[in-house]
Amino acid sequence: MISFFGKCMQYLWLSFVYLITGRSRVKHVIAQAASISYDSLVISLVIAFVSAAVIAIQVSKQFLMSGAEAYVGGSIAIVMIREIAPGFVALAIGARAGTAISAEIANMQVTSQVDAIKTLKVDPVGYYFSPRILAAAVTVPMVVLIAEVVGILGGLLVSFATIHLHPARYITSVWLWLSTRDIYISLFKGAVFGILIALVCATQGYETRGGAKDVGESTTRAAVLSTVYMLIADFLINIVFYL
Repeated sequence: MISFFGKCMQYLWLSFVYLITGRSRVKHVIAQAASISYDSLVISLVIAFVSAAVIAIQVSKQFLMSGAEAYVGGSIAIVMIREIAPGFVALAIGARAGTAISAEIANMQVTSQVDAIKTLKVDPVGYYFSPRILAAAVTVPMVVLIAEVVGILGGLLVSFATIHLHPARYITSVWLWLSTRDIYISLFKGAVFGILIALVCATQGYETRGGAKDVGESTTRAAVLSTVYMLIADFLINIVFYL
């Protein structure tokens, strides 16, 4: 784990240098943005909606029994924005796009395509890593923001259907409880998670050696490692901003 983390930091620095020197092409970044976030948008929004609906089912009747149904909207909004939307969106993108990144680069490594890039005097780390890291850092927060809106609206619909909570009371509670600071932190989480997904999965794929079997094992390992790193990052961010 320590050695792998060191390699991740090394490749992150090389990718950063590749970006600031202007060698990364915009069309590659756009292509990776579509592959990482746009193609994962539907599943991310479905997960956000279902998660908010489940939370609303769990808390709405309990709040109604205690006479605190006016706080349903605020509770769902806080949970969605602080934790559920950034975390679940990142897990969905990691499971779908992260594994694809790892498999693609691992396949290039075992079929000597990376060596071919080197013969053309192109830095393979910068060429493969930087567009993916930049695309994930920019677009994952966008998906998180859309998922937060969908989740809050999902909670509104379920609350209205289960305890007939008036939408105006729900929205008022959301505005009273929610702060712009929570939104900024959630977007920051999305950017960090996006960078980790692209970096960890690309590093795992780049370090793959062997054949087709090793590509499959590397892809599985990338999914596990990216999840672990995201959870650790989530814990550290919560300590810094909420403790």
